[in-house]
Amino acid sequence: MELSTIILIAIGLSMDALAVSISSGLVIPGVNASHGLKIGFFFGLFQALMPVLGWLAGTTVRAYIVSVDHWIAFILLVFVGVKMLHGAVADRKDEKLLDPSRLDVLLVLSVATSIDALAVGLTFAMLDVPLFPAVVIIGITTFLISGAGVYLGKRAGAAIGKLVEIAGGIILIGIGLKILLEHLLLE
Repeated sequence: MELSTIILIAIGLSMDALAVSISSGLVIPGVNASHGLKIGFFFGLFQALMPVLGWLAGTTVRAYIVSVDHWIAFILLVFVGVKMLHGAVADRKDEKLLDPSRLDVLLVLSVATSIDALAVGLTFAMLDVPLFPAVVIIGITTFLISGAGVYLGKRAGAAIGKLVEIAGGIILIGIGLKILLEHLLLE
């Protein structure tokens, strides 16, 4: 997998975390740079760890599914992308606001925003993507984007969060299509 594709995956995966970061910037009283660093660190760490877990799971079954790996990668990435698009347009008026700077809330948010990265790690195993550089890129990208998201939330507001999730969903669906077409055209 090309470096540019890994970077696009990292950006796509970080969109859920960005949307939550923007929301965090809106709801944290007295939000400051330390909030952005803390949220960025947790989101980046979990986005980097989840692909490792997915990759470990994927390497155990890779030999059995190598002939259909491109279909699985396509389905997983499209599923994640569609889930992100659905989340962006879903009505969330009734959600209770929590303080995302509290450790317990931050841990839950970190896991919730990184579940998609687990599926991507499984895809990495099937496509034999070098894991270390990919997770470093994903972690750093998410850290930077999430930290900036807290600041954006403080300045811009909630509307931008939905647009970010939509963009992330479209990016992941596009990458899934690219992987599928590359494999189908090579067969």
